Amino acid sequence: MAVEATTQYTTTREWNCPAKKAFDLLADVPDSASHYPKVDQLIDKGDGAYRWEMKKIGAGKISLQTVYTSRYVSDEAAGTIVWDPVDDEGTSSFVSGNWKIESTGDNSCKVTLDTTCTAQFPFPKIMKGACEKLLKSEVKKMTEKYLENIRKTLES
Repeated sequence: MAVEATTQYTTTREWNCPAKKAFDLLADVPDSASHYPKVDQLIDKGDGAYRWEMKKIGAGKISLQTVYTSRYVSDEAAGTIVWDPVDDEGTSSFVSGNWKIESTGDNSCKVTLDTTCTAQFPFPKIMKGACEKLLKSEVKKMTEKYLENIRKTLES
């Protein structure tokens, strides 16, 4: 028995760096992923696909680990990076989304992130509301920390 929860996170940020610099870092999935909190390992599956294995959270016998694989396609001319889920054995989540990077000056850019995460939790359906709240909270908290880590790197 499992419950499925979905959350979407969209935000736009202004960064003090050239758009190309932001694009280059975000399009380099291993470099970009190194800024995301709680990544246990990132596995290159080839052909632009990466398997994300997050650190386990919880205590004692109750712990969860988010695992998902997505394929990334970058288009520098359009300033976009798009990712979609890939079927991969042992995944517990499905993540899709995109970056849109636009120049707003010689040393500034506007970056929009839009991502959707669907996760499966090993709990009864009665726990769906709690799982959705947990997923939304964790995705927002970790993604905001990730964006701050990226900003610090790009603006240094």
